[in-house]
Amino acid sequence: MERSAAQVRENYKRITDRIGEAMAKYRRPEEQVQLMAVTKTVDPELVNTAVECGVRLLGENRVQEYESKKARYDSRAEVQFIGQLQTNKVKYLIPGISMIQSVDSLHLANEIERIAARAGKVQDILLEVNIGGEESKGGIPAEELHRLLEEVAQKPHLHVCGLMTIPPKTDTEKYFFRMQKLFIDISAENMDNIDMHVLSMGMSGDYVEAIKYGSTLVRIGSALFGARG
Repeated sequence: MERSAAQVRENYKRITDRIGEAMAKYRRPEEQVQLMAVTKTVDPELVNTAVECGVRLLGENRVQEYESKKARYDSRAEVQFIGQLQTNKVKYLIPGISMIQSVDSLHLANEIERIAARAGKVQDILLEVNIGGEESKGGIPAEELHRLLEEVAQKPHLHVCGLMTIPPKTDTEKYFFRMQKLFIDISAENMDNIDMHVLSMGMSGDYVEAIKYGSTLVRIGSALFGARG
C-alpha cells in the first residue's frame, strides 16, 4: 500500500506539472482546467491518497462499483458519473452523484428528470457527443446535439453544464478541434437552461492536447493510479 500510495503521489505531481505547463503554453487561465481521478477498479484507500494530494473530482464508470465504494471515499471530493448509463440504474446515482457526464439520449434524460424530480434535486449533466461517429462508443452524433439540447433545456430538474466526449484514438486533435468549435458555437447561442462552462475531454494519453483545444476537465485514470490489472 505504501509503495502504491507513493506512486500515486509521484504521478499526481507529474500530471499537475504537465497540466500547468500546457496551460501556460496555450495561455489558459489556471482555474479553467480541473483534474478528475477516474476510479474504475481502484481501491478507495488509493483513491483517497489522490484526494489527499489535492484531487477534488472523482469519476465513476460503473454504478455497482460506485455503490460498493462510495461510503469509503474521502468526503472532500465530489463524485461524478462518466460511464455509459442504463435508465434502470439512474435511481442509484441520485442524489449522491454531483454530475452525470454521459447523457446521450432523450430517453435517458427523461429518466434522470423523473428521478431528480422525485428527489427534489436539479441534476447537473453533460451531454456526451460521439464526435468521431464510432459505433463502439456512446454519445449522440454531433448533428443531433442541438435537437437534444432543445429538448433537455425544457426539463426543470436537469441543468446542462456542458459537453463530454471520448474521441477516436487516431487524428485526436482533429476531433478535439471539432468539439471545441461545437462548444463555442453552442455557448454563443445563450440557450435558456444551457450553461456551457464544462468541456470534459482528454484522458491519460491525450490530456495535454485536450487542454490545447479548450478542455476544462481532464479525466485521468491509468496515468494517476497505474495500469489496470
